Amino acid sequence: MNIYEKLKELNLTLPQAPAKGGLYSPCMRFAGNLVYVSGCGPIIGDQKACGKLGKEYTTEEGMAWARNSMLNVLAVLEKEVGDLNKVKKAVKILAFVASTDDFTEQPMVANGASALLGELFGAENLPTRSAVGMNVLPGNIPVEIEGIFEIEA
Repeated sequence: MNIYEKLKELNLTLPQAPAKGGLYSPCMRFAGNLVYVSGCGPIIGDQKACGKLGKEYTTEEGMAWARNSMLNVLAVLEKEVGDLNKVKKAVKILAFVASTDDFTEQPMVANGASALLGELFGAENLPTRSAVGMNVLPGNIPVEIEGIFEIEA
């Protein structure tokens, strides 16, 4: 099935690729058919989340922010490759979770991003993943997701 049809079935709209926030490349192709997407945070229109998991946000809210961050990653990827149907699979994602010292559910938060990829590309194509807790993220965002994707050569 077409990725865009799957997004529609999930009642999701791919946002515009977020503007980069510094001196870096939002997306870079390497090794022929791999694409690395720099970290994206949760931005919905003009709304930006600020705060930490375990303080301002619950695990469930963090999962929603991770899912939204992955939509932003996919928007950057689409801008680079032109069509998300060219994506064979997500190879690796890294989830950064701004959290209090006693918050230990970073992997659950990252599940928000992983679950979206499973819904779009199939559970058999879930990526490898790391989920790490951070004291603070840029702009005080609660979650940042980056990824590596395999695309059709």
